[in-house]
Amino acid sequence: MDDIGRGGEVLKRIDLFHDLDDDEIAALLLLGQMKSYASGATIFVENADPDRLYIIYEGSIRISKVVDGVGEEALAILKAGDCFGEMALIERVPRSAHAFAHSDVRLLEIPIPAMLDLLDTDRRLACKFLWSFCRVLSGRLRDTSSKISSLFLISSHFK
Repeated sequence: MDDIGRGGEVLKRIDLFHDLDDDEIAALLLLGQMKSYASGATIFVENADPDRLYIIYEGSIRISKVVDGVGEEALAILKAGDCFGEMALIERVPRSAHAFAHSDVRLLEIPIPAMLDLLDTDRRLACKFLWSFCRVLSGRLRDTSSKISSLFLISSHFK
């Protein structure tokens, strides 16, 4: 299967894109560029201007914060079929963490301005995409709330 056909299958497995039809997926794929990074490479750094949305085709990405006096603290390990950098579609604030290639990785990189132009010109696609985006963010907020509750419960045993 070629990269375009495989790309469509990868995108359909991602929550953010699984409601899109084949033509909408093809339009997204045409916006992007495939890039490879060696293990340990920096994809972006905290506080950088957000300019791309990333979709992992192969390999894994480590999202981390660097804590003064402590070092790198991994927040998440993302794998093939995951996406990251999508918050830049909603607000243009600096990146909140670092992204490193945790292993050799192949990414589809979609420029944020091109994605926003597509969403602006195709209202049907924009509506489907934004509803999916809301569902993804809601799930992440629910997961974060659960983790915080667990931390409070654990910390209460140390009083």
